[in-house]
Amino acid sequence: MSRIGKKSITLPQGVSFTSDGNLVTVTGPKGSLTREINPKIEIKFDNNEITLINNNQEPQYNAYHGLYRQLIANMVEGVSKGYEKSLNVNGVGFKVAQQGKDLLLNIGFSHPVVVKAIPGIELSCYKTTITVKGIDKELVGQFAAKVRNIKPVEPYHAYGISYTDEVIVRKEVKSGKK
Repeated sequence: MSRIGKKSITLPQGVSFTSDGNLVTVTGPKGSLTREINPKIEIKFDNNEITLINNNQEPQYNAYHGLYRQLIANMVEGVSKGYEKSLNVNGVGFKVAQQGKDLLLNIGFSHPVVVKAIPGIELSCYKTTITVKGIDKELVGQFAAKVRNIKPVEPYHAYGISYTDEVIVRKEVKSGKK
């Protein structure tokens, strides 16, 4: 049995849950998310609590049990609170601006880089900080990683794009001849 899969999910006020076979839908004040789950994982919903039950003894279904429980919990949190990732842009002359819904980055290349916004993501910029918001945790994380990979942080001067809470390990610059 999966330790995570055994935990039940309590729905907060204003969030509704429906299960139609192997299609799960969670609706809340911020929006609605739908996900297809494995039909061998059974879902019980009563008294505002969701419980997933694994009746298989195969090891892969123990992994699915915990995976689907956490995915549904992320859906519930997303439609009630939402998710947010914050990125910092560090470098001499590096600028970030919003062009409509898209993101315009001047980060040391010979040309400005335009990152197209995707549906379900809300972008905002302030000076050298980029904030990515949305209700789908996977989508927010994937988009933030895509932006970060445009110019990863280099270890000598820490120029580049990094997560706000990321620890950057700095290297010592070579000294001259002795």
